[in-house]
Amino acid sequence: MSFNKTYEKELVFQADRRRATVEFIKIVSDLWYDKSIELVLFRNQLIDRNVSQILNLHEYAGKFVQKPISIFDSVEIAQAIKTLDIPPAKLDIGKLTYEFHLESDKYTNATAFVSKKLKDAGKNSGIQPKDVVLYGFGRIGRLVARELMARTGKGTQLRLRAIVTRGVIDEITLEKRAALLRNDSVHGDFSGTVSVDIENQALIINGTTVHIISANQPEDIDYTVYHIKKALVIDNTGAFRDKDALSRHLKSKGVDKVLLTAPGKGVPNIVHGVNHLEHDPDKINIFSAASCTTNAITPILKAVEDSFGVKSGHLETIHAYTNDQNLVDNFHKKYRRGRAAALNMVITETGAGSAVAKALPTLEGKLTSNAIRVPVPNGSLAILNLELETATSVSGMNTIIKKYALEGDLVEQIKYELSDELVSSDIIGSSAPAIYDSKATIVRPDGKNVVLYIWYDNEYGYSHQVIRLAKYISKVRRYTYY
Repeated sequence: MSFNKTYEKELVFQADRRRATVEFIKIVSDLWYDKSIELVLFRNQLIDRNVSQILNLHEYAGKFVQKPISIFDSVEIAQAIKTLDIPPAKLDIGKLTYEFHLESDKYTNATAFVSKKLKDAGKNSGIQPKDVVLYGFGRIGRLVARELMARTGKGTQLRLRAIVTRGVIDEITLEKRAALLRNDSVHGDFSGTVSVDIENQALIINGTTVHIISANQPEDIDYTVYHIKKALVIDNTGAFRDKDALSRHLKSKGVDKVLLTAPGKGVPNIVHGVNHLEHDPDKINIFSAASCTTNAITPILKAVEDSFGVKSGHLETIHAYTNDQNLVDNFHKKYRRGRAAALNMVITETGAGSAVAKALPTLEGKLTSNAIRVPVPNGSLAILNLELETATSVSGMNTIIKKYALEGDLVEQIKYELSDELVSSDIIGSSAPAIYDSKATIVRPDGKNVVLYIWYDNEYGYSHQVIRLAKYISKVRRYTYY
């Protein structure tokens, strides 16, 4: 009989918990669409999540901070946020809930606590929306488009206005572009609507018009014809890689900033969270978001360098195959990349080791690097083998990285992973560019040599870094509480 009573109590609790989650989802949506306030849970997105996903994120959050983070607590904090009059913001409700538990003796209720914590929210209320043009519509371009349109809200930050492609724009090509945006073999279906406007040569994404422009070179385009002004061009073609070539975008009417989604020459290479504040967008018009691998390893290397010092090291990235490789054996300008990508592990080079020094000058000349392309379409792993100045242990290293993932300037960049059984498909869809595998860390007995395993979604995580940098360049970064 007692077992039956326990089971009945469990059923009631689960029903209450799921009912609270439904209420939480509504508050998250209301805050986003009514006030442009985005709630996240330890940097994990909450918009468009279902009940089970929300509950799983709360379970992760509790393990992360080693204290229970319940959905009932989140509802209480979210309700308190809803009562406040604050401008567009991005707030980590996991961090707020965690701190509310720690400081509960100081406050009579959640509203008083939230009011105190978010008292500075009004200082960054003068944001002017920025028009965005995607120059190219490949893997990164489509993911950036998805994220921009899914997070448009009331349009107070980045507004995707146009996409530039080559070739004729007719009904067939527009339908194909729309289909590639709707459906993705790796990342799944787009959580929105995409239709075609033949007459205006545009895609209608979530009810918003995005013009499709055909051009062979940047100088040929007059964006003001489409009522686009002072736009940020995000070049994801890979065709223009240096300052002179990228400057051609600035000759187009309606453009004032350019962001390259690849390493660039003669322009600042930025890993957002590490060195973006060193470059003033009021003084610089062209930026590079570096590479996906550089964005994965640099945040971790900064944490290690600042905490222990790095004497030397080697980076080996086990990287998903890319569109540059051949599907079957065929001629390629690089010998090994000519072999069938889905059938072979392929040794190739990466410039990520030397590129790190552009963001962290203290590591100049200290790192070697190489890459192995492997037969998976997405999801990569960087292995850092480092000699340290100061000795540490596995727990010592993990504690430092966890601290950086919980607080400070790199909380968006580093996700601290607790799973014993993480594999590459598990990290697909992570918005953090660096996922630290805490259970895989190796430290030599003398504490001076460490081997760190850093997973990264080389498409999705990198795309989020591009968007973070785009917001900084465009000066539309909202107030954040992390």
